[in-house]
Amino acid sequence: MSIGRKKFNMDPKKGIEYLIEHNLLTPTPEDVAQFLYKGEGLNKTAIGDYLGERHDFNERVLRAFVELHDFTDLILVQALRQFLWSFRLPGEAQKIDRMMECFAQRYCQLNPNIFTNTDTCYVLSFAIIMLNTSLHNPSVKDKPSVDQFISMNRGINNGGDLPRELLVSLYESIKTEPFKIPEDDGNDLMHTFFNPDKEGWLWKQGGRYKSWKRRWFILNDNCLYYFEYTTDKEPRGIIPLENIQVREIQDRHKPHCFELYAAGSEFIKACKTDSEGKVVEGKHTVYRMSAATDEEKDEWIKCVRQSISHNPFYDMLAARKKKAQKTNVHSKS
Repeated sequence: MSIGRKKFNMDPKKGIEYLIEHNLLTPTPEDVAQFLYKGEGLNKTAIGDYLGERHDFNERVLRAFVELHDFTDLILVQALRQFLWSFRLPGEAQKIDRMMECFAQRYCQLNPNIFTNTDTCYVLSFAIIMLNTSLHNPSVKDKPSVDQFISMNRGINNGGDLPRELLVSLYESIKTEPFKIPEDDGNDLMHTFFNPDKEGWLWKQGGRYKSWKRRWFILNDNCLYYFEYTTDKEPRGIIPLENIQVREIQDRHKPHCFELYAAGSEFIKACKTDSEGKVVEGKHTVYRMSAATDEEKDEWIKCVRQSISHNPFYDMLAARKKKAQKTNVHSKS
């Protein structure tokens, strides 16, 4: 078994195959999930990577793994503490989405009277994880207040607001005690910007006001992020590269220009931080950028084309938030 554990920590898929071939595990999602849940001698980054893989067997293991957690009568932040300690959350957007979807379903199944639907639980869980980062990352200078946290989560309960006392208790819990994150080395959520596909300064044209501002851009995980300064830990904007096209463009005011534009829809689905620090949807029909040289422009176009995806996490999250904010017409009729 110890050889199998070592193999799993180096390559989760091959490790599980080895354990099954040597009859140390049965080839069932339940048995593999139990092995991961006990976690004896296992690297929690490897556990997270295996659970997040988009294969039928892995997804069944993920569901079985989540079902081993008992969240009965736990407030949401306690359930998240338990869940996020059992593995290390990976950095890939689609993996995080599947894991948090299973978590929200399990929590609502065991606590049916807390939220009106799983979308609300899903969105609020993400808000708590982001709050934890904002409050306890020393690089984030402007810590969100409890009122800002409440404002960020307005309307996510079938169009209505969650009870203020619930949101205050969640905020105070995270402020008092941050999440304990497993200390494995790995590509977790905090390392998203450490190994980008491309990064560099570009001039970006505004959406409503057509002024140009210099921004630091990072291309990673099928998303384009932009920052005011290279030292910023939180991006000013996020552009998921889903149903996006890129083209070279001539501009009278700036050289070496290219732009992103939506394929088949009016607005590009993106989000940015407004002057009050609240995340809002962008209103761009195109994003126009200017590079320093012709070579830089060509390199950016090439890298963006390689990263264009049809399954971005931020599109799924935005859709989930919209769904959670919709008033349930049937419940009011």
